[in-house]
Amino acid sequence: MVVAIAVALVVVIAVTGAMAGLAWIARRARRIGTAGQAIAAAMAAYDEAMHVTAFEASVEVRRADERGAAVVTPADD
Repeated sequence: MVVAIAVALVVVIAVTGAMAGLAWIARRARRIGTAGQAIAAAMAAYDEAMHVTAFEASVEVRRADERGAAVVTPADD
């Protein structure tokens, strides 16, 4: 009985640690931009399903990147 509880506790701790580690890696990859296209697409799909506002924000960021910087013209002065 005690062995079964100990094994279950070890499994729970291992799974929790693995999930926390993966979440940290995903957050770090998104923050410093080291995520490749595949990881970025996978994270966008996850955000779309689980965090709708985060997905909408990532869409806006991608659109802003595609637009580029605003060009200042003499008429803007």
